[in-house]
Amino acid sequence: MPEQTVTFQQALETIEALPGYQQDDLMEIIRRRRREQRRDSIATRISEAKQAYARGEVSRGTVQDFMRGIPE
Repeated sequence: MPEQTVTFQQALETIEALPGYQQDDLMEIIRRRRREQRRDSIATRISEAKQAYARGEVSRGTVQDFMRGIPE
């Protein structure tokens, strides 16, 4: 089945043609999915950071500790 491309304007016009209650439902679905995507992204970054820390690729400390490690 070929993939059909829809422009942003076409999507808006399609959504505007829906009854108000369906537009509201669609907005809630999109909000929920975006929250889930952000959570997944944060979880992935946390996991990557923990792995990098376990490999010794990052260190902990204060800004002063970091600045002391930079050669002048």
